Amino acid sequence: MVEVNGGQGFVVPAIPNFEGHYDHLAKLMESFIRSKEYWDLIEHGITLPTERVLTEAQQKTLNDQKLKVLKLKNFLYQAISRNILDTIISTDISKEI
Repeated sequence: MVEVNGGQGFVVPAIPNFEGHYDHLAKLMESFIRSKEYWDLIEHGITLPTERVLTEAQQKTLNDQKLKVLKLKNFLYQAISRNILDTIISTDISKEI
């Protein structure tokens, strides 16, 4: 955990780092991602509306889901060192990362 504001504010959980033990990182990342309420995106991805023209509410929901995917990818990329990241950089789906 990283303290913000010299201990006067809130606590930000540190993103786990891959240190060569995949099973350990997988459990840490699953717990971290579940705590952020993004695990559903790992399991199911984004739900795309079937309509061609979206209502304002549907567009907002889709935009919110896309933002969560970007945040999720950011968490995953931060956990992986540069030399490993180079091997998966072309992967676009969070579950594959």
